[in-house]
Amino acid sequence: MALEVVLITGMSGSGKSVALHALEDAGFYCVDNLPPELLSAFIALEHVNHGNRLAIAMDVRSATALPLVPLQLERIRGEGIRVQYLFLDASTETLVRRFSETRRRHPLSKDELREGQSALLQTIELERELLADLREQSHVIDTSAIRASQLQGYVKSLMAVPPSRMILVFQSFAFKRGVPVDADYVFDVRMLPNPHYEPELRELTGKDAPVAEFLEQQPAVNQMEEQISQFLESWLDALAENHRSYVTVAIGCTGGQHRSVYLVERLAKHFSPKWNTLRRHREMDARASGR
Repeated sequence: MALEVVLITGMSGSGKSVALHALEDAGFYCVDNLPPELLSAFIALEHVNHGNRLAIAMDVRSATALPLVPLQLERIRGEGIRVQYLFLDASTETLVRRFSETRRRHPLSKDELREGQSALLQTIELERELLADLREQSHVIDTSAIRASQLQGYVKSLMAVPPSRMILVFQSFAFKRGVPVDADYVFDVRMLPNPHYEPELRELTGKDAPVAEFLEQQPAVNQMEEQISQFLESWLDALAENHRSYVTVAIGCTGGQHRSVYLVERLAKHFSPKWNTLRRHREMDARASGR
């Protein structure tokens, strides 16, 4: 069995430890905060000692050496090893709140305790800048509005997808809870007819047959689905040829319950014959996990 390596990076406070635990549950041998200089030697050693699935977390404390990582991993790929990049992100507002709630210092911080929130904000923006190149090469998961159990589920679903084709992630969301920062493309469908205003449909979701039947009868909904499909069909091959491993398409409506959910289900079904597809329903998943 070929060796599989997952590299987890991301913003401090975004949930890297949660993702690492999810991978451990999925059968990966995991190590946290590995210095980048040791990456190649570690992979060679652990392949012998711990089998075929390794997960490695690195954070901004290794910032000066992080630029070495992509080149090292390209060499490792050349040896037939499957390598996946996973980057965890969150909005600055969310990160500030999390640091405030946990009373932890940011790894890059020198004086935030003295200068307060202003210093923390500057530190977070510095971290974004230092990690920008790795983020560009990774599959990004926005943890701003999801629970730890949701993140664990998302990570495990990614690991279950066969590696042969680009992964296309369709995600529904509610604009009132913020636009996902992990989206490559965002489509606003709030102008479409809203089942929320039909009393018999209000408590249902876009996955329920009565809501689907209602939306299928709306010409604007069909037009939106067709135009999004045409756009993606025009560019997905080019993205794959550009060595993209993941593309995230976010569909947003007001509550993230009816229109966006319906379109995510329809689009995922449409594209699944050619691409590996995953469905995420941010607001519905949050409710299911007890948010």
